[in-house]
Amino acid sequence: MVSSPLATPAPADDALRFERLSVFVRGLEVEAGIGVYDHEQGRLQRLVIDVTLELAPRPIERLGDTINYETVADAARAIAAEGHVGLVETFAERLARACLEDNRVQRATVRIEKPGALAAVAAPGCEIVLGR
Repeated sequence: MVSSPLATPAPADDALRFERLSVFVRGLEVEAGIGVYDHEQGRLQRLVIDVTLELAPRPIERLGDTINYETVADAARAIAAEGHVGLVETFAERLARACLEDNRVQRATVRIEKPGALAAVAAPGCEIVLGR
């Protein structure tokens, strides 16, 4: 490595500590029966979902030490498969609660966009944060 007078040496491993561990899934697209209006009944609409999970900070060596991304995606698809949901907020809360079923998750942030729900708007939606 090239030495620079402006560079400071990296701290020794014993001076480092894990401060935060987040696992996230961004831009998950799910087709769901959702909405409270008559024209939204009996049809699927696209949702774009972002989930961020805060875990206890610690070293991760195996998949079993963390949250599998596919588990998050499966939970969102399962909620959609259960049937029509009136509000995006309800969907977001159900997904956050499903993520918190894993005791390693300390906080779940779920953001859902419902593109096409409002004219001249890129994506209305909501964000919910649940923690223990």
